Amino acid sequence: MDIARFSAASPGQTIEIRTPARDWAFLPDALPPCDWRIPEHLWPLIADAREALGTLNGIGQTLPDPTLLVRPLQNRESLASSSIEGTFVTPEQLLLYQLDPEDQPPGNHQAADWQEVANYTAALQQGVQLLVDLPICNRVIRQMHRVLMQGVRGFSKSPGEFRKRQVLIGSQGRFIPPPAEHVEPLMSDLEHYVNLKPSSTEPLIACFLVHYQFETIYPFEDGNGRVGRALLALMIYKLLGHSHPWLYLSPYFEEYRDEYMRYLFEVSSQGAWNQWIEFCLRGTIHQAHDARQRCLQFNQLRKTFHSRISAPTARSYRLIESLFSEPIVTIPSVARKLGIAYHTAQEDIKRLVNAGILAPLEHRRPKAFSAQAVIDVAYRSSDV
Repeated sequence: MDIARFSAASPGQTIEIRTPARDWAFLPDALPPCDWRIPEHLWPLIADAREALGTLNGIGQTLPDPTLLVRPLQNRESLASSSIEGTFVTPEQLLLYQLDPEDQPPGNHQAADWQEVANYTAALQQGVQLLVDLPICNRVIRQMHRVLMQGVRGFSKSPGEFRKRQVLIGSQGRFIPPPAEHVEPLMSDLEHYVNLKPSSTEPLIACFLVHYQFETIYPFEDGNGRVGRALLALMIYKLLGHSHPWLYLSPYFEEYRDEYMRYLFEVSSQGAWNQWIEFCLRGTIHQAHDARQRCLQFNQLRKTFHSRISAPTARSYRLIESLFSEPIVTIPSVARKLGIAYHTAQEDIKRLVNAGILAPLEHRRPKAFSAQAVIDVAYRSSDV
């Protein structure tokens, strides 16, 4: 690591290590940053971010079932966060894998990527469940990492356990995080800050400070970027008192990946907190508006779908509602979900096909059906 790039404003220290050659690692100071305060020019952005998040939280609560929005947002987060790390999966591939993870062609090399992305959604959902009874803590973080790494590349690298060896980040160790013996105390300090942060710290800003700190500590051997971004979504959800985890920043980070990586590094090397926080605030505003638009479009699409069914029944209502969290179905999956016979599920799907709600996926065996309008709203690029 080139320590010449680290100035006196760096919020930490460089320490000599052996990797096995002589090199340098970065040891961050504990939060909060001792020489940094929110500058005046950022307060209008903070106000805009608060307003955007409040509006999103309010609109999300108008949905009869919040998972109609949360599940697609989580999948979109999973796709984007994994893409940042070089794993590229389409929404259709992820949805088909989630429909039946066991129904994969033998020797399909893409299945590993599908499972990796599906694991991210599962880790997010695990974190949400754990936070019902637990605060944001290292136990939650480790369990999310365990779920993320289950059965995929990196599974041999101590899933759910903080690392016990030195790791390097980037080409030829462009950044080297703290030696392993510092990880436990640093993560203990981070846990303490999240739960006992100074009352003067704006909650949203605290989330961005913690995300930087987590990525800098790099507590696991693998999966740190994905766990850190999932943790950021959960922190915003809990620290801002939202009814559900509505906001996910990975799509924004993916779009501006170079800036995301550069700003993280420049906090360590130059103490450039202002640029990092401003970047995150702009991402928050963008993603909150984006999620709000998707929520409004989902509500309109629900009304349109239900209006297309003549003589609707409780079962047809349930099936249409389920398409917003699972927009690809098969006859067996509908039969299982609704607790009905295969033939009845077949007739229900045919009814939705005739109404233009579902369409068969070409060249798919067993036959699958897609609510393409839902997929378009959930996963297409934002116009915000």
